Amino acid sequence: MFQSNNSQNKRKEIYRYTAPWMVYAMNWSVRPDKRFRLALGSFIEEYNNKVQIISLDEDTSEFSSRSVFDHPYPTTKIMWIPDTKGTLPDLLATSGDYLRVWQTSDNGTRLECLLNNNKNSDFCAPLTSFDWNEIEPNLIGTSSIDTTCTIWGLETGQAIGRTNPISGNVRTQLIAHDKEVYDIAFSRGGGGRDMFASVGADGSIRMFDLRHLEHSTIIYEDPQHHSLLRLGWNKQDPNYLATFAIDSMEIIILDVRIPCTPVARLNNHHAGVNGIGWAPHSPCHICTASDDRQALIWDIQQMPKTIEDPILAYTADGEINQVQWSTTQPDWIAICFNNFLEILRV
Repeated sequence: MFQSNNSQNKRKEIYRYTAPWMVYAMNWSVRPDKRFRLALGSFIEEYNNKVQIISLDEDTSEFSSRSVFDHPYPTTKIMWIPDTKGTLPDLLATSGDYLRVWQTSDNGTRLECLLNNNKNSDFCAPLTSFDWNEIEPNLIGTSSIDTTCTIWGLETGQAIGRTNPISGNVRTQLIAHDKEVYDIAFSRGGGGRDMFASVGADGSIRMFDLRHLEHSTIIYEDPQHHSLLRLGWNKQDPNYLATFAIDSMEIIILDVRIPCTPVARLNNHHAGVNGIGWAPHSPCHICTASDDRQALIWDIQQMPKTIEDPILAYTADGEINQVQWSTTQPDWIAICFNNFLEILRV
């Protein structure tokens, strides 16, 4: 439970799932009929890894495993299809050596397609991350250590529930950075289809528009050129995004209208930051997680005044390597540490 002044709550505030391996990648399902369903990826330093789908039984207050499947290498990211209405095929995507799209059902999970942009080569440039476009769910963007981002178009069969195969084709591939690209995220700005940003080992955030790929905009450059590991767009106000550098204890908030000048710096962590998650329902709340075992929730509405302290804090039993704020249930946040997943009521 996040600590604030009032800790008198009657409802259960925290649920824990113990996985059989160290957890790294994790994502909340967004379908309205699958309220407390999450996917977890193992972090085992060998070829054979796992993805597990779990759900919470709200009557017994226990998590149970719904499906487990093999995955080559650890997943660098897992994402459910951003289908808030529950009308599209029940798909899950994973990145690692390649991008894979899976379909899950009560009968288990099966691989629908493997998307590989290196058709002419045995060489594989691992994918560091990807993002699934919320407005246009047939668009997925991937980031790679080979300095490129690739935008894929997914083709799904029209009749849901049939065995129509799902396939993918490269819409565009571009050299996004001078070095490895570590993350990519679509913006909700400009209609939500065409704008995306990426971060990487060259220490920059670059913004792209699929309609004008001949140029990009540098939104921020780390003063010491340290690698930027993650970026996240504000879910309610597309002008704002957050990022952090490798081994940094600071989260930087940027306004795309004022490039290269942070509008806020969040500074309460005592070890390297690992994750950021914007609130789905509020433009001024963000959760950050770190090796200091803390998940902190910040209210940033005072920007550009200095944001001194977070409004809520939770201390886990280990270094938190992942944080995800539930899109469809905004009073729940999930974190991962060691071989545990916890969901916390905000």
